[in-house]
Amino acid sequence: MELHGANILGGGVSSAGGTTFRGVNPATGAALEPAFHEATEAEIDRALALADAAFASYRKKSPDDIARFLEAIATGLENLGAELIARAHAETALPEARLLGERARTAMQLRMFAALVREGSWLDARIDRADPARAPVPKVDMRRMLLPMGPIVVFGASNFPLAFSVCGGDTASALAAGNPVVVKGHPAHPGTSEMAARVVQEAIRACGMPAGIFSMVHGPSPAVGLALVRHPLARAVGFTGSLGAGRALFDAAAARPVPIPLFAEMGSINPVFVLPGALRSRGAGIAQSMAKSVTLGVGQFCTKPGLALGLGGADFDAFTKTLSGEIAQSPAATMLHAGIAEQFRSGFGKRRGISGVNLAASAAPDASSESPGPARARSAAAYAAVFTADSQLFRDEPSLGDELFGPATLVVPCETKQCLMDIATKLAGQLTVTIHASEEDLAEFAPLIGILREKAGRLVFGSMPTGLEVGPATQHGGPYPATTDPRFTSVGTAAILRFVRPVCFQDFPQAWLPAELKDENPRGIARIVDGAWTRDPI
Repeated sequence: MELHGANILGGGVSSAGGTTFRGVNPATGAALEPAFHEATEAEIDRALALADAAFASYRKKSPDDIARFLEAIATGLENLGAELIARAHAETALPEARLLGERARTAMQLRMFAALVREGSWLDARIDRADPARAPVPKVDMRRMLLPMGPIVVFGASNFPLAFSVCGGDTASALAAGNPVVVKGHPAHPGTSEMAARVVQEAIRACGMPAGIFSMVHGPSPAVGLALVRHPLARAVGFTGSLGAGRALFDAAAARPVPIPLFAEMGSINPVFVLPGALRSRGAGIAQSMAKSVTLGVGQFCTKPGLALGLGGADFDAFTKTLSGEIAQSPAATMLHAGIAEQFRSGFGKRRGISGVNLAASAAPDASSESPGPARARSAAAYAAVFTADSQLFRDEPSLGDELFGPATLVVPCETKQCLMDIATKLAGQLTVTIHASEEDLAEFAPLIGILREKAGRLVFGSMPTGLEVGPATQHGGPYPATTDPRFTSVGTAAILRFVRPVCFQDFPQAWLPAELKDENPRGIARIVDGAWTRDPI
């Protein structure tokens, strides 16, 4: 596929703006062809206008039509073959095996949402039938279901160029619900984004969908993202990225004359609690697993374990020593782009500069080389590290609770069980909390488990939080600052619930009701009728 570098607006392309940028190979620093055109305000307006105009016809498409469309996108991604993988590798330095797995996950997500759309029970159709004879007031007929919202803005994420990008879970769930989508491609992988966007364009044509249901715009400038969020035709936003960027977009969405929801996944240290019984029986194995989890993908997973806690003593010291030894042997690796590597090095330097924080292990030949500086400004190389700090310093120094995105973690021994519980109570919201415990630990530390349940969207027992399974029960979200709304997930079929709104039809004639709410239930979906689930007509 020969890349054109233009913005994709519905069925066409546009390169009206004079500002351009290029993808960069993070392993070599070499700029990649072609130049990509940053979207102008007029192009952003055009993308949202096309989406809004297409909404009326797209939301009327049958579930089977939408499902076939999603499946066509999945097939199109697969049919790009090695070409897509090669471009993604050139732009991200992610290994081929990882990218092949990510493409398989992306296609699986699209097909998973296709199956969800066909099945239909996600619409949460509820019917409370009228009872004219009820006294003292007759009961009206009430029928409720979920409906699409309108144009959805999706931000591609840097660390998943396929699964959280143009055709990723946000786009798949929004399209599955019947919404048009305008994607802001991530500037770190613009060529990969264009290839995926053109797959969507082709699927739209092949499936007879309205062209305006999908657009993609480029732009490294924050102004592009803010313009999308502030556009009056946007109805909701999906974002995965840093806390700073996510919060800025969230504030912009809330400050609009008509505020809209912005579902942002922003950051998490994903603490791992290693309790005494587990330490005694398998502390070395837990440490080895944690080292692999910390360094997986160069630490660029949002579920990377960035903190380990336990009761101090000989067993916890041995755990720390094993973890440090494993980390010290980790090879140097290339991060997604120079900017993200520089942020890691800057955070590394700040953490190392805190009095009382110790660098227990580093894979760098000279750990001092991790400090930021002009000589490393264009490098995307990173080295894994383990820091340690005592429990009082962790409680007193707020920055130790911030995510350090990259291959580093912090180990904190606690003097007492109460100290461990105090730290758990003060933890900010997390995507995940992991617990390694024996049966005896679970009984002894029951209050701690109760505290941790309030801190995260996913509680992991006995393993590590990386390697998220994608399915109907998946929860990838958590209390702030992990996400802006802990009630929702950005992964799994429940992600569709972000981009719909409930509507109730009171005393409506049968002919004017959606098919899912009609008495005869022509789709045969599961519904709640007079308080009980059924697929039967009424």
